[in-house]
Amino acid sequence: MNDEATMMPLTVAQVAQAVNGRLIVPQTAVHDADAVVTSAVSDSRQVREGSVFVAIAGERVDGHDFVAKAAQLGAAVALVQHEVEAPVAQIIVNDTVDALGALARANIAARRASGEPFTIIGITGSVGKTTTKDLTAALLSTVGPTVAPVGSFNNEIGLPLTALKVGERTRFLVAEMGASHVGEIARLTRIAPPDIAVVLKVGVAHLGEFGSVERIAQAKSEIVQGLVPGGTAILNADDEHVAAMAAIAPGDVLWFGIQDQHDGRVDLLTARDITTDDLDHPSFTMIAADGERVPVTLGICGAHNVMNALAASSVARTLGMSLTDIASTLAAQSRISPHRMAVSAVQRAGGQFTLIDDSYNANPDSMKAGLDGLARWRRGGVKPFRVAVLGAMLELGGDEKALHESIGAYAAGLGLDAVVAVGNATDEHFDQLAGAIADGARQALAQGEQDAQHTDGDTTASVDWVHNADQADARVAELAREHADTVVLLKGSHFSGLSALAERWSAAGEPGAAA
Repeated sequence: MNDEATMMPLTVAQVAQAVNGRLIVPQTAVHDADAVVTSAVSDSRQVREGSVFVAIAGERVDGHDFVAKAAQLGAAVALVQHEVEAPVAQIIVNDTVDALGALARANIAARRASGEPFTIIGITGSVGKTTTKDLTAALLSTVGPTVAPVGSFNNEIGLPLTALKVGERTRFLVAEMGASHVGEIARLTRIAPPDIAVVLKVGVAHLGEFGSVERIAQAKSEIVQGLVPGGTAILNADDEHVAAMAAIAPGDVLWFGIQDQHDGRVDLLTARDITTDDLDHPSFTMIAADGERVPVTLGICGAHNVMNALAASSVARTLGMSLTDIASTLAAQSRISPHRMAVSAVQRAGGQFTLIDDSYNANPDSMKAGLDGLARWRRGGVKPFRVAVLGAMLELGGDEKALHESIGAYAAGLGLDAVVAVGNATDEHFDQLAGAIADGARQALAQGEQDAQHTDGDTTASVDWVHNADQADARVAELAREHADTVVLLKGSHFSGLSALAERWSAAGEPGAAA
């Protein structure tokens, strides 16, 4: 991928014009209105010579407090909402987040105006966005210089900062677009209008914010509506809400999916004969609409990632990659963004275990996918002792308690050996949601309601409800000491703090050692 992170050439004065701001240049400033900016950042620690520093006033930290530091590090100009006493040129605007978007939009427009080939791929969906983004970027980087966000930079701040890494040599921008409200993706597409839009799935993530699945579908459809004239929509044929978006596509519609019935859709990339190995690496036959087929083995874990790989492959094939080259590149991708099915070996408090870190975030669909992966895990064909460490899920609306109970029951139905539900002693609501996971697991075990389709053998699982990461750490270490071959899945919302626990464990382990 493109690591130069150098935006299109703009002077400080042109930046002010792009954001419709008022430029002031203190006499003590090193850079004047004619200085050329080279990058844009909102974290003063990332400032380098020639940067635009965007001062954003957050809930806990106000970027205006770091303008002077940005000046010391060589910033050419600061975007601010009020003048700051600092030796740096400043552009005063009403809202620096809006100004950041305007600057990114100007950068993309300048790149398009150059006349050189340039393609924006926008990706959205309730689950799988970041993994699909990572796989798409890996594929396209074999074709030309590619810019993509690190991790899940997919909102009104993250997407513009990524778009401002697009420079004169950039061939592809892979933009992840997320939303918790109707209208957010539309805003992002106005900043970076995609040539290709990928829609993965309409699920129940953020259901509490949207109010209904139909509203979630409406929000996701904004990426299709935001396509450039004649742009291509790549849609999940297995999801009825996504498939319906074909009606609003402004150009070609391509499909991906694994179900047998697709109503005669001809432009379909599909997977057949899906299997997984002992470490849950999927293998399948990828089949194009013209009948071409190629065997694929993913370097990342999780059968659910077959759909993400199909989506990414659809993009790459549309842009000229052969199925053979796609397959070899997918096989080489063993690590993607942090905290997404990352495997490592951990030694902790006298015990050792294999960690499957999928702790970045969680919703019912991704929870089930992670649990399925844990259930499939084998070592030499033998089941290890399998522990699911689960945090609460947020923004699920009025059914949140029942949804958490259903996840606990689902984990119990898979025949796992232990479930550790992790709450929060300082947040009663969050803590009670974790308790609902434990309740659901206990009820399912007590009533023997294990789904025969998923059961992996009779077991008497232990179920624990703990109230912070330290207690979870201690319980997992205890289980690992008692069972020589232990595998631990870590899965929960970002607020659960499980990603911090993953970092703690990673410091005591060796990334990829168990893979």
